[in-house]
Amino acid sequence: MPGGDQEPGSCYVGVDVGTGSVRAALVDQRGIILAFADQPINRWEPQFNHHEQSSEDIWAACCVVTKNLRETCWDKAGHFFDLPDFLSWKATGVTARSLCSLVCKWTYSAEKGWDDSFWKMVGLEDFVADNYSKIGNQMLPPGASLGNGLTPEAAKDLGLPAGIAVAASLIDAHAGGLGVIGADVRGYGLACEGQPVTSRLAVICGTSSCHMGISKDPIFVPGVWGPYFSAMVPGFWLNEGGQSVTGKLIDHMVQGHAAFPELQAKATARCQSVYAYLNSHLDLIKKARPVGFLTVDLHVWPDFHGNRSPLADLTLKGMVTGLKLSQDLDDLAILYLATVQAIAFGTRLIVEAMEAAGHSLSTLFLCGGLSKNPLFVQTHADITGMPVVLSQEAESVLVGAAVLGACASGDFTSVQVCEDQGVGRGSSPV
Repeated sequence: MPGGDQEPGSCYVGVDVGTGSVRAALVDQRGIILAFADQPINRWEPQFNHHEQSSEDIWAACCVVTKNLRETCWDKAGHFFDLPDFLSWKATGVTARSLCSLVCKWTYSAEKGWDDSFWKMVGLEDFVADNYSKIGNQMLPPGASLGNGLTPEAAKDLGLPAGIAVAASLIDAHAGGLGVIGADVRGYGLACEGQPVTSRLAVICGTSSCHMGISKDPIFVPGVWGPYFSAMVPGFWLNEGGQSVTGKLIDHMVQGHAAFPELQAKATARCQSVYAYLNSHLDLIKKARPVGFLTVDLHVWPDFHGNRSPLADLTLKGMVTGLKLSQDLDDLAILYLATVQAIAFGTRLIVEAMEAAGHSLSTLFLCGGLSKNPLFVQTHADITGMPVVLSQEAESVLVGAAVLGACASGDFTSVQVCEDQGVGRGSSPV
């Protein structure tokens, strides 16, 4: 549904910088992706469990070249940015920061501003100088228009006209939450249809998973980050739960199994992904029982990289109990299933913690790479006992980024109006 006085045929560009790639989409006013492109970005592992990326490489993937600061350049540095704000600055030349980055990743309070005592305590009191010019003294809500839009230089590099509106950014997971949480579910008989948006929990599940719930008033949830004001949806408080590794854990368990080479060969012969093959293999070996009962004797504790929520204990380790001497393809499929179940139980624990603290949640809205796996989606519905909604557009992070662009362009008066009337509405219940 069109909103505001936008011209017919207006489209919006969403850009998502993820862990392994930069992706861009052209999205129309109905939230339909018209064109899509992606470009991988490099990752380095100088030693075990230490990962590095280059901002130069990231901006090059967005068609602009920039440079990594080094410690020797500290005093010469003009600004310190989180990645979303860095990209906005490269595009517009505007140093304003998004509330999303500063509130969620830094120590900025939307109500009180910067805390000088913290910077002094950690030996970075020079950040306070010149009215916080190096770390930001102008903060904008996500979707606010930045300066005069694309600079001529950035426009040339990106192949777009100068002056196109650029929005104050969101962290990628938060853009996914924005892209899916406002979906139109009318006509499907879901409980959330007659409930406020605060009854919805967005789960952005990829390499790791984030659980985004919003509220009109601040809610403090033990082991869950936040509450952050206007960090995802302007005017709402955000609580952010998370699991440190989910997609990465599934890959680790499957690829490390002795039967993985056999799985690869059989999946390739069928022109399937290894996970599509495993899902079909589970259907073959379950016989007359529901597939979940295949793991009655095998259980996984999924905190191989510590627990972010709700236990908030980085020292925790993973565990598998119920192993046998056999290591055939059946065993691999069942271990895969047990891992997916463990991740879903982690989501259930997060939901229970949020509800105990005061949230009222009725429906899960999933997006991200793992939401394309039917077993992962169905297992979350089974274990949480909640209906799951998937977006008609699989790339919800890009749709969320395009919502910001639509708002910055002036075609919609606010992020909420854009969610209600335009770009962020597509959905499909499961």
